[in-house]
Amino acid sequence: MSATLAIPAAKLALGAAGSVIGSLANALDPAKAKAKKQADDFETVFLEQVTQQLTATAPGSEGPLGENGVGGDIYKSQLTQQYAKQLQKAGGIGLSDQILRDLLRVQEQSSAPASGTVGVQNVGS
Repeated sequence: MSATLAIPAAKLALGAAGSVIGSLANALDPAKAKAKKQADDFETVFLEQVTQQLTATAPGSEGPLGENGVGGDIYKSQLTQQYAKQLQKAGGIGLSDQILRDLLRVQEQSSAPASGTVGVQNVGS
């Protein structure tokens, strides 16, 4: 193997190993796995709403899929759900990662000891 190919191959191998180790660490922590699933589900719902708006047509008009009536609405709804799921599986838009970080931060803060905190005082009668 030439030196020019060895460095990218090594970076790829290290990246793959890092993601496998990260996945194993998350799999061992059920709270993180649950938070990841919730973040992914939220991003999927958001993407579904976005794709629904992108494919919306004026009421009473014939859409690009020929949907008119109840059957067409159901088909369009299922189609946008699948679009959203596939977009999220392909990496999404990064919303899931931010939500996961925030969820984990909130969990860490809530599980931290409450030392040094001041309680709320009732002022007045």
